[in-house]
Amino acid sequence: MSSHIFSVAGLDSGYGQSQVIHNLNLDVGKREIVAVMGRNGMGKTTLFKTLMGIIPSFRGEISVDGNKVDGLESYQRVKQGLAYVPQGRMIFSHMTVVENIQTGLPAAADGVVPEELYALFPVLFDMRTRKGGNLSGGQQQQLAIARALATNPKVLLLDEPTEGIQPSIIKDIAKTLKEIRDLRDLTIIVSEQVLSFTLDIADRFFVIDKGKFVYEDMCANVDAKTISKYLSI
Repeated sequence: MSSHIFSVAGLDSGYGQSQVIHNLNLDVGKREIVAVMGRNGMGKTTLFKTLMGIIPSFRGEISVDGNKVDGLESYQRVKQGLAYVPQGRMIFSHMTVVENIQTGLPAAADGVVPEELYALFPVLFDMRTRKGGNLSGGQQQQLAIARALATNPKVLLLDEPTEGIQPSIIKDIAKTLKEIRDLRDLTIIVSEQVLSFTLDIADRFFVIDKGKFVYEDMCANVDAKTISKYLSI
């Protein structure tokens, strides 16, 4: 039995005839936080959408906790333990905070939001009757993460979580993500351009360039200059 909770092997994907992701391989352990760094247009979002089943893969295998999920619809991947916070957050702006979180709850929860989620994000409890569109960018990001956590995932995919968020809130989100990992034994894969944020949370780093991984290292050994070179325009 593999010790990896999440595995990707030989993954190719793209749009129509255009291939964006080229033969990617990734193995992630339980409770590990992995950062996928790269400039805009290098394939981060395409990779995450492929992992989630929003974009079909051309070939390759994806598995969660030993169960193959490639070929499954997105909602079926959620049932297997994969959750996704998309770039831009994509919360439902006309629904309240509570209603947004309820969309992620399994049927057995009967619409009751676990106290644990509000404990992680106290601001959401305070604003639970407020419309999602009336929250700040940082609050919307917390709501999007809470909605994803409501599905009780084993693996959480976060696409550009710091985009459009002020630095003080970024630090709060980093702290909360580490708390979530510890509380839930959760595996987190985050795509990001802000190196200070990923250095704060990630155990391991990958750099994606033109749809391929071109750099990999543990956080302790990471060469910030090398990664920065790939992030600069």
